[in-house]
Amino acid sequence: MAAMSISASFLKGGSSQSVVFFLGLYMMAIGAGGIKPCVSSFGADQFDDSSPAERLKKYSFFNWFFFATYIGSFVSGTAVVWVQDHYGWAVGLWLPTLFIALAIASFLLGSSKYRVQKPMGSPIVRVFQVIVAAIRKWNAVLPYDDSLLHELPEKTPMAADIHKLQHTPVLRFLDKAAVISSTEDPSDSDPWRLCTVTQVEELKVIIGMLPIWTTGIVFFAVLAQFSSTFLEQGRSMNKLVGAFAVPPASLASFDAVSVLIWVPVYDRVLVPAARRLTGSARGISELQRYGAGLLLSVLVMVAAALVETRRLALASAHGEGQSSMSILWQVPQYFLVGASVVFTCVGQTEFFYNEAPPSMRSLCSALALLTVALGSYVSSLVVTAVAWLTTRGGGPGWIPDDLNDGHLERFFWLLATMSALNLAVFVYCATQYKRKTVS
Repeated sequence: MAAMSISASFLKGGSSQSVVFFLGLYMMAIGAGGIKPCVSSFGADQFDDSSPAERLKKYSFFNWFFFATYIGSFVSGTAVVWVQDHYGWAVGLWLPTLFIALAIASFLLGSSKYRVQKPMGSPIVRVFQVIVAAIRKWNAVLPYDDSLLHELPEKTPMAADIHKLQHTPVLRFLDKAAVISSTEDPSDSDPWRLCTVTQVEELKVIIGMLPIWTTGIVFFAVLAQFSSTFLEQGRSMNKLVGAFAVPPASLASFDAVSVLIWVPVYDRVLVPAARRLTGSARGISELQRYGAGLLLSVLVMVAAALVETRRLALASAHGEGQSSMSILWQVPQYFLVGASVVFTCVGQTEFFYNEAPPSMRSLCSALALLTVALGSYVSSLVVTAVAWLTTRGGGPGWIPDDLNDGHLERFFWLLATMSALNLAVFVYCATQYKRKTVS
């Protein structure tokens, strides 16, 4: 942030301004890659699972973590943008730089009180050790008694720091990584040739979560519309509300407002009601919450399709370049986007944190975040494919520059269908999923 602020304040034009500005952008990307996968896991680690009271608080932590995140999103999309428009980019960039500095100071102030998980080495290396060891022992014979597979003895110093996982009878070929050959000494073995049962089970857990992980990609492909096709739809609508012209991009703030409304409703109303109905301390499981969010994503696209159908009908009836339909009709679809975020994104974060082995929580959080990027790529791919397929005959296609000549509603119905199929896949995967078992 400081590099970008300096480029706007002191380097006016020339290649040096561009170099410093892009250096700041790339440093921001690297910094976000360090913060985002770790901050939610690190925050949840501060709660003691052995205490029922703290465990209940941890259930709420992820809700309020997203609440705080979207306060930042709302402030940046409104107040900071206003400062940039009225006082220039220099002041507009130094302001969030100050916020980052305050965040660092706040983080350091609590450093003496944090509960910190002891690092166990790179989780990616641990995964590849299992794969390499299993391949090397491809011809090894699995023992009939699973207790003969390699595991650290209880008295080993490292064993106290490892959350052991019970052996599961799935993906049996990976168990070969834990087979002790006649020439190996388990107490002094090469981890690329002999792995523990817990290490093998960690990889099995990640593989088991992948089918559910893939459903997040389609969800975020749908969510990407609120910053692309939804804006195009808004530009084709009547933006006047009284004497005030509403910029289409400003409606994206309703997404943040929706999240800020739905988090307290979920945490203070829906969860207590679910606890009374189910008798479960959690109330609603992570997968149930995730599935509810996927259902809401279907409704997002249905709402957008219905609005576009009506907008196109009005534009055709009046013969206008811009529909007489008010842009405020987009508010419900933005509001549903926020609701789907509260259910799916928070449920996804909870699921990956709770199911991930303790040594791989940040890695699994990073995998969850990866669905955001992949969803954007899928969205671009779908838009490109639709544009190519629908313009082959020389027509304007579904998504032309002038939406009145196209059929954007068909594109929205296509995404609604994709979302519905994605929900069906998720329901199947969720019913088949086996939760990890700790020894």
